[in-house]
This record gives sequence, C-alpha cells and structure tokens, in this order.
Amino acid sequence: MINAGDTAFVLMSAALVALMTPGLAFFYGGLVRRKNFLAIMMQSFISMGIVTVIWVSVGYSLAFSGDIGGVIGNLDWAFLRGVGETPGPWAPNIPAEAHFVFQEMFAIITPALITGAFADRVRFKSYLKFLVAWSLLVYVPLVHWIWGGGFLAQWGALDFAGGMVVHASAGFAALASVWVVGARKFRPDEKMLPHNVAFVALGTGLLWFGWFGFNGGSALAANGVAAQAFVNTDIAGSIAMCTWLFISWKRDKKPSLVGAFTGAVAGLACITPCAGYVPTWAAFIVGLLAGSVCYGAVMLRDRLKWDDALDVWAAHGVGGLMGTILLGFFAFLSVNAAGANGLFAGNPSFLGIQVGAAALVSAYAFAMTWLILKILNRFEPVRVPDEIESEGLDTEMHEQEAYLLT
Repeated sequence: MINAGDTAFVLMSAALVALMTPGLAFFYGGLVRRKNFLAIMMQSFISMGIVTVIWVSVGYSLAFSGDIGGVIGNLDWAFLRGVGETPGPWAPNIPAEAHFVFQEMFAIITPALITGAFADRVRFKSYLKFLVAWSLLVYVPLVHWIWGGGFLAQWGALDFAGGMVVHASAGFAALASVWVVGARKFRPDEKMLPHNVAFVALGTGLLWFGWFGFNGGSALAANGVAAQAFVNTDIAGSIAMCTWLFISWKRDKKPSLVGAFTGAVAGLACITPCAGYVPTWAAFIVGLLAGSVCYGAVMLRDRLKWDDALDVWAAHGVGGLMGTILLGFFAFLSVNAAGANGLFAGNPSFLGIQVGAAALVSAYAFAMTWLILKILNRFEPVRVPDEIESEGLDTEMHEQEAYLLT
C-alpha cells in the first residue's frame, strides 16, 4: 500500500541526488585547468541525458526485473512497461515510478564520477561511446548483483546506498582508465593547480547537500533507518574533512581548502555503504579512517605517478571499498532489521562476505573498463591529439570559452 509520506520523501531524495551531478560538474570544473572547464562540465551534464535514455529503455529493467542466473535481469520492464503508479516488488510502500526515478539518479552520476580521472585528455565522441558501454556492461549488472536480487545479494552482501555499486565501481574504473589513456601533458609554463577553488567549494556544497538524499533516501521510507543514515552521513563527512585537513596541514605546513573538500567527499563515499546499517559511534570511526587512509591513497598514487587527475580512485574507489569492508565490522541488526550483524556483533562470516563482494566488484569494474577502452581504441583514438590537449578542449573541441574578456 502506498504511503504518501514515504513517497514524498523518496521523490525529494531523488531530486537531491539529481542535484549532485551538476554539483559534480562544478567540483570537477573548478579542479581542472581553465582551458578544460567546459569540457569536464559537459561530460557530467551529458550523463543526465544519455543515461536517462538507457535507464528508461532497458537499464532499469535489466537491473531490477526478473533474474537470469543471478547475473542480470530481463526486459519485462523495458521502456517502463508495467512501471507505474502502483507499488513494485522492490518498495511496496511507494509507486514503482518513484523507485525507478530514485535509482535513475544513481545511474546518472556514477559514470560521471569516472571523468575526473581522465580529465583534460579524452575525445567527447569517445566518451559518449564509453558512457553507453560502461552503463550497460558495468553499472547495470552491478546493480542487479547487489540491489536487484543477483548472486551477491544471494550471498548476503550488503550495500546500503552505493559503496560498491557507485563508488568502488567508479573508482576502480577510474584507475583502469588512467592506465589505458595515459598521463596528461603540461606545457613548461603550466601548473597543476585548480583554476577556480570557489567552484570546488560550490560543488562540494551541492554534493554534500545531495548526499543526504543519496544515503537517507536509500531507506526508501521516511523512518528511523533514514534518520540514522542521515546522521551517519553528516558525521562521517565532517570527521573525514577535519582529519584530511589536519594531516595535510601538518605535512604541507598550510591548511588546504581543496584538501578539506576532498576529505569530505572521501568520508561521504566511505559511509555510503554503511549509512543505514551501523550505529552513530561507528560513523566517527569511518570518518577518521576515510580521512587518513584516502589521504594515504593520494600519496601512493602520487608516488606511483598514476595521473588520476582529480583523485577519483583515492576518494571514491578506496573510500567505497573501505566502507564496504568496514560495514562487515560495524553492522548491527539492532540498527536495521533488514541488515546483518557484523564482526563486532559476533558474526565474522558477514565480514568475509563483504570482503569478497568488495574485491569482486572492484576487480570487475577495473577489468571491464580496461577492456571497453581498449576496444574503443582499436576503432578510434580515445585520447585527443597533443595539439588539442595543449590548446585546451574547450576551444578546440567545443569551440566555446568559459571566460571571455570584454
């Protein structure tokens, strides 16, 4: 039976998640060099269009309708056939359309996250092809495996709001893309500094605001679990921001605004799989670990010279992977009866399930992304020519400039 309050809450949460993709565009846009500002924004915004078409036509159906061997769904709900105002099997308290649109917003932002890794150097046409292939071959199967009744769900693996489905998958896909596409090239007079920190701040604010819908809305009801997820999200993001700031301050002798923002995003990614399953005290620990371990991942990436331009792997990949594993420690049925007891509640087997699921999802996302990009490269170069990269993607590929002198 439809609950009006739950429906309103889920629809509002979907709107908050929708706002995260424009927020991501500003976050990434501020971090890149000025000459590539519009290009990276376009990559985020176009996901709102392309992925919507995929999700309406076949994506939602393949993710949530039926089950073929625990691997993929079927086409019974293609083009939203049978998905209407009445409740569906995944949320009997809200219209099926509300569940569809909430999940659609997750599908939109996930591949957009990857673009921060190969910023400044990928053809727009190649990105569009990658966007379609990755959504169908990586994202949709992962949703089915974990949220759509697939084999990982049958194992007992849990992911409250996308630690595996969204963040680990995008983060390890980002790492694969860096290895295939290669490092950026800089002119002797160029620096790697963000071109507009104010836009990074704006993007962080929009992302954090939307994240409350991302995590809280994943309860699919206006209830105590949603409130717990909301509180845990705030705590983990805040603690991670402070942790990252103080570590970087001690190391670099100056407090970094961008560092604080990156730490907040890492904390938010890390709490995402745990948000509705763990008690409040666990969110403090998740935030501390996210701020310190993800910072260490940035240092490792830098030492290994992986040119993940905007640290997608360190913040989202490592954060999502770690959060999924931490859920295996901190989950309590007393918090969410639909969850599980973890190691600290006397159930070490659940920790093993979480470790196995996290490793499998990360490996699958990495391998499939590497394969997709390699195949695309066989037909046309994914990377822009050196002269276009040098001049900037905004003017050379889009024939537009973000800042015009008058």
